[in-house]
Amino acid sequence: MTSKESVVHDDEYSLLKDLKLEIDTVEDTFSICLWIYLLSSNPVPATIIRQMKSDIEDDAPFLVLNEEKKMMLFPLLFLHKEASNPGDSTSWTVVSSTSSEIECPLDKWVHVGCEVSRNFVRLHMNGVVVGEKPLSSALKNDSTLDDMRKVTLAGGGGDGRFQSYIHYAQAVPSTSSVKDYFVKNPPLELSIDSSCASEIEEGGDGVWSVVGGKASCRRNFSLDVVLLDAFGHPVNKEMEVVASLLYADNGAPVEKPRDSEAPLLTSYDGIEYASYDRPSKLLHGRASFKLKISQLSSKCDNRLFRIRFDSPKAGRYPFFEAYSRPIRCISRNRNTRTSSLQLKKSISSAHLLDGPQSLGLDDGSPEIQHNIGDGFFPVSTVRDPKFAPSPKRVKAGPEKSSVRVQADPILEPVYNSNVFTTNRGENAFGKSLEEKHENLEGTDNTPSDSESVQARISAFKKVTICTNPISDLTVFKYCLGSINERALLLKEITTSATDQEMEDLAQQVSLYTGCFHHRCQILIAKQLVQEGAEVWNSISQNSHQVLWDNAIFEIEEQFLRISHCRTRCLTEQDLDLLRRIAGCGDYMTLENFEKMWHWLYPVAFLLSIDSINAMWLSTSPKWIEGLITQDEAESSLRGPRGLQGPGTFILRFPTSRCWPHPDAGSLVVTYVGADYTLHHRLLSIDHRDINQKQLQDLLLAEPELTRLGRVTRELTNHA
Repeated sequence: MTSKESVVHDDEYSLLKDLKLEIDTVEDTFSICLWIYLLSSNPVPATIIRQMKSDIEDDAPFLVLNEEKKMMLFPLLFLHKEASNPGDSTSWTVVSSTSSEIECPLDKWVHVGCEVSRNFVRLHMNGVVVGEKPLSSALKNDSTLDDMRKVTLAGGGGDGRFQSYIHYAQAVPSTSSVKDYFVKNPPLELSIDSSCASEIEEGGDGVWSVVGGKASCRRNFSLDVVLLDAFGHPVNKEMEVVASLLYADNGAPVEKPRDSEAPLLTSYDGIEYASYDRPSKLLHGRASFKLKISQLSSKCDNRLFRIRFDSPKAGRYPFFEAYSRPIRCISRNRNTRTSSLQLKKSISSAHLLDGPQSLGLDDGSPEIQHNIGDGFFPVSTVRDPKFAPSPKRVKAGPEKSSVRVQADPILEPVYNSNVFTTNRGENAFGKSLEEKHENLEGTDNTPSDSESVQARISAFKKVTICTNPISDLTVFKYCLGSINERALLLKEITTSATDQEMEDLAQQVSLYTGCFHHRCQILIAKQLVQEGAEVWNSISQNSHQVLWDNAIFEIEEQFLRISHCRTRCLTEQDLDLLRRIAGCGDYMTLENFEKMWHWLYPVAFLLSIDSINAMWLSTSPKWIEGLITQDEAESSLRGPRGLQGPGTFILRFPTSRCWPHPDAGSLVVTYVGADYTLHHRLLSIDHRDINQKQLQDLLLAEPELTRLGRVTRELTNHA
């Protein structure tokens, strides 16, 4: 079999309407393979590929997207007696064809393979057979092999109503497998990596908020753009990406006011430029943008904005454009920020759970008193004052989004040795759920302002006098990096570092960040990375993707092994949550697996601790009912008859904390406060000392927690 003409080459992209494949075969079977990018704005039903013969003026459908957005594959012309008139479209409604059982993904690359013979038609999507139909009973008596020769397959949508793109379209030899072509030359796509976003707040309506306006008030916010292939793998390719500000409602560019700054600014080395004047080059498939918006929504008729990232030199293709969520640019008085606050504390008792304590906030005004009930639940012990938590920024945002968002910083006290410490919580100082959302991936890289200078100098000398092959530059990169950058750095370090070197790195990072919670994430890094690679190799068998249903058995087995919880398996709802965390559908790629593994491993590691393990295995009462989301916890506490009584609480693992976030694998208590609003508090757990006292005893000692709630997962299974 040969293909005389193809307008699409291996490394090119083309409009679907430009597709033209001339099939000339002496065999009774032929196949074509191509990547297709269908736009969701297209009308349906529509013909994707049509078939023609040189001696017939009319054409007929070959590959169709039907009303249900499912693909249908038809046989060739003149092979079937039902199709007595190829030019009559109604005659093709009775022809045997095959259809996929699932909807075709839109606004996304999908690989399609079409096998056609005298006896069957077979449809492949992303390397898997999704439809097959035998055809032998429908053959015309006078059909010959010549009927299958000199057939031209052309792209549909010639009238311009059906806009789609194709990549790497070709006829496939009958001796080759369609699945083999699925993994060859995958197309590329530009995407926003929301997990690395910062200084963004996300409201309940999904709208992002950033602080902008005049130069004295606006703040930088960060977004990363990545170039991925169709399998979700980063691609190292030279490309320049530029950011521009559009109106969210119609996609029109935001105008530059006369004699004013550009609406969107980008920062390089502390200098601001108009974003369209400074494109960023992709490095290892990634470009980081530090942006500011000079236009306020309030001065643009309260319209929302959207940021578009695109590569003009790569062509105006939708897959080389990435759009942010709608953005509201607001103005905020710098004087109201709590970052200038210094927290003072008078501790009359070494045990913070003995009773209320007063916290003083000093911002140059008279001392303001807060009850400890509005703080965070302490459940860990600090042995050394050097590693007491420092003041840290709180990042707040809805848990179901991977965007890291920034709220006002909350400063924490520094305690003496052998006392309990608190960690930042998900809702600060009793703010109700409607006012502040749950934290997302934050970074703990703010130096401690309240520690003794001499103590820090002494500690620094103590750490640096030992010989450590991990350089100071590496330590600083880790302390200052994003979650994604820390994960990449640890993956590289663990390939050669010894256990002692990892211990030294954990000690140095804890010192420089002032937060000992980084320690556990670094110490488990070698096992997490190595075991994760082994598990993926086991379930993938060198394939780029695997069926989720086939992978869950190995995933559950690893969870039971790491957590030492052989008597409690994961439920169907637990596995469904893991799939949502992975971000995959029926198939899972390596990127999907790593997202899931980086969340699941720290959780399983926490459950391996005796006291937490006992709570997980407990059935009466059931302290931890499963892997649940924030929405499920909230819905359970609301209940069908309204909000449950004050003090009712539920324990859960926050789905927004993934390794190596310092709070990965932590527990959150969601409870009904005395003010009849829902609160979320992150438990600060020190893995070194958690077994000294039962966690349930510490929880029930809190005055705001009185009764363990139940999770009604059937009401929120799809939350």
